[in-house]
Amino acid sequence: MIRPAINRDAPAIKHVVFSVLREYGLVPDPAGTDSDLDDIDAHYFAQGGWFGVLMIDGAVAASVGIYREDGSTGALRKMYCLPAYRGLGYGRQLLDRALAEAKALKFKLVVLETASPLKEAIALYQRYGFTLFEPEHMVERCDQAYELYL
Repeated sequence: MIRPAINRDAPAIKHVVFSVLREYGLVPDPAGTDSDLDDIDAHYFAQGGWFGVLMIDGAVAASVGIYREDGSTGALRKMYCLPAYRGLGYGRQLLDRALAEAKALKFKLVVLETASPLKEAIALYQRYGFTLFEPEHMVERCDQAYELYL
């Protein structure tokens, strides 16, 4: 059900990410923060990271990525799920898979940035043991950062 993403998935992934951002009053940034979705292979897999999609009935229903920050740190990115599939355990499945991929890539630390309107996601991160930290910088639409040592 969760498989590695390919560049042909980009339009569907953008639909998921951008529609969820708008739902929560956040602004997509296709020329900046979200430009990694233009070439998933180059930004994730070729850089030593991973990106996955949750497929339901042949369509992308959710996404999640692990971006290589450095040799020991991965950043959880683009974890979004369409409204029709929330509350069914898919968020846990996505996070479990992303953390398993981070471990397989030998990351010792996973960091993430998020925005306070994304309350359900923040609660999930906290249940998994992510704790708040102060990064050197944060993308404009985010106001919180979390970390988890693996």
